[in-house]
Formats: sequence, C-alpha cells, structure tokens
Amino acid sequence: MSNFGFALEGAWKVLAAGLILGAGLLALFALGIRSLAWGAGGDAEVNGAPPRPIGKVLAYALFAIVILGVLLGLTYIVASGFGKTISFDHFWPAIVDK
Repeated sequence: MSNFGFALEGAWKVLAAGLILGAGLLALFALGIRSLAWGAGGDAEVNGAPPRPIGKVLAYALFAIVILGVLLGLTYIVASGFGKTISFDHFWPAIVDK
C-alpha cells in the first residue's frame, strides 16, 4: 500500500507542475490579452468607452510573469545540459552543481 501512496504523491506533483507550467502560463497569457483589450476601452470603437490604464499595467505584469516562467524553463534546460541544476534555496534561483 505504501508504494501506491508514493505513486499517487508523485502523480500529484507531476499534475500540479503540468497545470502551473503548462496550462497556467497559457491562462496568464490569455488574461494578459484580455487585459489589453479592457485597457484599450474594450468596445471603444463602437460605444466610445474610455481607455483604462490599469488594464495595460495588469497586462504587462502578466506578460512579465509568463516571460519569467519561460526564461526559467530555458535556464533549467541549459543548466541540466551542462551538468548543473537550479537551486531555490534563496529568493532568487541559482545555478549550482548537481
């Protein structure tokens, strides 16, 4: 029974990582696109709605999170190619020897 528990624990971690790094980044990007439309006034061409600057700020913040996630993934791939890994012991991720 303990092997089954270990398998479920591993499967849960893989599922969480897939949701966060896979669908999560895509969802943040989609929210960023939606925030850009909201920031431009949404239906400004039809009804003359005023632009909302907070929408653009929110969109750029979401895009920055997506870009950081992609860069972190690329860093992990390149570091593992050089026989290193990424450590999250401190606030900033650091490349350390395996």
